[in-house]
Amino acid sequence: MENNTGAPTGVLKDSFGRSFPYLRLSITDVCNFRCSYCLPDGYQCSSKPSFLNSDEIRRLVDGFAGLGVHKIRLTGGEPTVRKDFTDIARLVSSHPAITQTAFTTNGYRLREHAQEWRNAGLSHINVSVDSLNAERFHAITGHNRLREVLEGIDAALDAGFKQVKVNVVLLKGVNDHELSEFLAWAKSTPISIRFIELMQTGDNLDYFRKYHLSADVIIQQLVEAGWQKKSRAFDAGPAQEYVHPDYHGSIGLIAPYSKDFCKGCNRLRVTSIGDLRLCLFGSQGTSLRHLLQNDAQQPLLTQLIHDQLVFKCSSHFLDLGDTGITPHLASVGG
Repeated sequence: MENNTGAPTGVLKDSFGRSFPYLRLSITDVCNFRCSYCLPDGYQCSSKPSFLNSDEIRRLVDGFAGLGVHKIRLTGGEPTVRKDFTDIARLVSSHPAITQTAFTTNGYRLREHAQEWRNAGLSHINVSVDSLNAERFHAITGHNRLREVLEGIDAALDAGFKQVKVNVVLLKGVNDHELSEFLAWAKSTPISIRFIELMQTGDNLDYFRKYHLSADVIIQQLVEAGWQKKSRAFDAGPAQEYVHPDYHGSIGLIAPYSKDFCKGCNRLRVTSIGDLRLCLFGSQGTSLRHLLQNDAQQPLLTQLIHDQLVFKCSSHFLDLGDTGITPHLASVGG
C-alpha cells in the first residue's frame, strides 16, 4: 500500500511472509562495561564517532512508524552513556504511532534515573545481570557493581515500568549452575529472567567454543520442575517464555541455534550511525543516514527501507559459523 506521495505505507513484510512491527535502534556503540563475551578489552575506537542526532532519530522513527513499526527498543553499546538519552527516550515514546518504547541497559545508572526514564515514556526495560554472585559478576563484566544494578532493578519496579526483564548470557562452567538462585529471585518478584545462549561473533570464536552451552539444559530443568511454555505475542522478542503458578516472575530462553529460531523473526535493526541491518548476523548493511537530513526525504527513506526487505534471508547462518559483519554485539545493539 502507498500514500499519495508514492511512498509505501502499512506493515513491512519480507519474502517469507514475516512482518516487522519491532525496531531495535542503537544510539551508541560505546559501552562502559568490559563483558568477557562482548568487549573483554573495553570499548575501542580509533576516531571520534558521529552517532545519529535527535533530528535524524526523529526522521528515522517517522519513517519506520509509517511502515507499521509500533515498538522500538533503544540499545547500544550502553545507550544510557549518551548525555541526551532521556531526551531521545522522550522523543521516541511521544510519537503517536509508537505504542511501546523499551531499552536495554547494563543498569549502571538505573538506580538514580529509573523514575526519570519512566516519566520520559519508557515502559519496558531489559537489564543485564549475568550472575547473582558479586565476585562472578565482577569477573564477567569488569565492574564490581552487582549491588547497585540490583537496586536499580528495584527502582525500575518501584517506578512503574510495565515489564522488567533480566538478561543472563548463559556461560558453561561460569554461571550455568545459578538457575536455583535466579528462580528464587523470580519466586516473589514480577520480573522475566531470560537466559540467552552465547552467540559466536566475529571476534570471539575461542571464547564461544569454550563457554557455549545450549539453552536446552535450562529448558529441561524448568520442565521437570513444572514450568510451562507460554504462547508468544506477535510483536514479542525471540524468547521462549515459561511460567509457573507458584512464581510471580517468569523465565525466558533465547536459543538462536535452535531449529526454526528465525521463523518468527519480527524485528529490524538500525545501527548508531544509521545503517539498516536486516539481521543481527547479516552480511551487509544499508545506510539510511543520507535520507535523514530533512523532512522532505521521508518518501525516499520509506521506499529504501521497504525495498531492502526483499534481501532479508530466511535464517542466519550461525550453525555454519557465519557471523556476518558483526564483530561483537555492542557494534549493532544485540
